[in-house]
Amino acid sequence: MRLLKIILPLFMVLSITSCATKKYKNVSYLESENLNKKQPTLNIFTPRSSKKINNQVLLFVHGGNWNSGDKKIYGFLGKNFAKKGITTVIVGYTLSPEANYNDMAIQVSKAVEWTKDNISKYKGNPNEIFLTGHSAGGHLVALVGTNPKYLKDNSIIKGIILNDAAGLDMKHYLEEFPPTQEDDYLATWTANPETWKDASPIYFLDKNTPRFMIYTGGTKTYESIQVTNERFLKELHKFQPNVKPIILDKKHIPMILQYFFPWSKRYNEVIDFMKNKD
Repeated sequence: MRLLKIILPLFMVLSITSCATKKYKNVSYLESENLNKKQPTLNIFTPRSSKKINNQVLLFVHGGNWNSGDKKIYGFLGKNFAKKGITTVIVGYTLSPEANYNDMAIQVSKAVEWTKDNISKYKGNPNEIFLTGHSAGGHLVALVGTNPKYLKDNSIIKGIILNDAAGLDMKHYLEEFPPTQEDDYLATWTANPETWKDASPIYFLDKNTPRFMIYTGGTKTYESIQVTNERFLKELHKFQPNVKPIILDKKHIPMILQYFFPWSKRYNEVIDFMKNKD
């Protein structure tokens, strides 16, 4: 909720300006079989003036501790990447307590599959799909990209960019701090330790894992995020030894707020990662 109060006024300012991009709002990505429930949707941002019709694609999943957040406040990220030639997909998903981590990950995986099948209609290259997420969104994109239960073929993901990701080893965290009703954690994670392991991307890393790029806030972010990223990176190095985290010495919310400014170095860094195939 705090993030919403900070970003929403900035989003309103930005929405008045941007004619260099085109927005497709509230696009359905789920099957219609559950239309009795309110279904999440996604927003798509494309370069308006670009003659290129085969742009790389970046799919973003927002954070909010798995029980808050809204895709509509991240238009600044979609617009800024689209201005730089990246077709950008901002995914909405059902929050806790109405959904648990598995429901959320299934929805994100459906958004990835929908993007693969449909993004060519929006100037996107279906063979150049990258995932990124902040906080809980980082957990969800990492989980979808690593746990084989979510995608039949995770090679459709060409890379994953984590922004101060939470929950990369929920088993370790919840063994130390068992879930309660606070923050809807019982609804999100259940009380079953086997479920906690299933929810943790760290246990599914292997030689077929998509390439990772990792940002953290260093010592200024939450201690739990510092710990989970350190543990995740140690395990990731068994398969991707050259990954070096980019430590920005920022608090958790400013880690995503920096994307409000189109001149942020983060844009060039992410795009360079997307273009670098090594």
